[in-house]
Amino acid sequence: MSGHSHWARIKRKKGATDAKRGQLFSKCARAITVAARNGGGDLALNLTLRYAIDEARAANMPKDSIERAIKKGTGELADAKPFAAVLYEGYAPGGVAVLVECLTDNRTRTVGEIVRIFEHSGGSLGRPGCVAWMFAPKGILLTAPGVDEEQAMDAALAAGADDMTESDAAFEITCAPENLDRVREALEKAAIPVESAEVRQVPQNYIALDEANAPKVLRLMESLEDHDDVQKVHANFDIAPDLLEKLQNA
Repeated sequence: MSGHSHWARIKRKKGATDAKRGQLFSKCARAITVAARNGGGDLALNLTLRYAIDEARAANMPKDSIERAIKKGTGELADAKPFAAVLYEGYAPGGVAVLVECLTDNRTRTVGEIVRIFEHSGGSLGRPGCVAWMFAPKGILLTAPGVDEEQAMDAALAAGADDMTESDAAFEITCAPENLDRVREALEKAAIPVESAEVRQVPQNYIALDEANAPKVLRLMESLEDHDDVQKVHANFDIAPDLLEKLQNA
């Protein structure tokens, strides 16, 4: 199982507390508002908004909060904060490449804080373009555990999926970003429960981390995820399952 899958599962466990859930709702609302402001409130014409809403629903964000965020973006409700999308690139310990997607109303403040997070964990912020070339956008869907493998594969591949791999008792399905909705709808039509579906930056290859660097990289990822302006973090690390379990139980 690849590093980005490990991190996705770790994040789900981290997001279980009320405090983390509240922060997640805030980030989802910000993403929805910006998407609606940039592309309008029509889901049929604004894929970015549709994906942002899907992620908010997956986080169990209340419907009225989603609708309020959309209205802020379309101008139906006042929203004094003009957020801008910023992408930061850097390196974690062990030479791991990191992409950090942010929505901020103060670039100077945000970049200073991101620099400190990298440096505190033994990493460094790089120049634009230093690691982005290592990643490509992919649609990633994760089924619920225990689904029928053959049924899931048949439905996904027929809808345009590229690959399907086992991920803890569940299956991770990869597709082109433009096929994400089609694959999800095909799985749901086949009665295959989908836990999550999102467009993610997937690395071309992975760096296996040893026991010395793995805790440092996880600490960096957690610190970045906890920052209010950070929407998503992508990295090309891989941690062996036994080492990951050891670190989680430490």
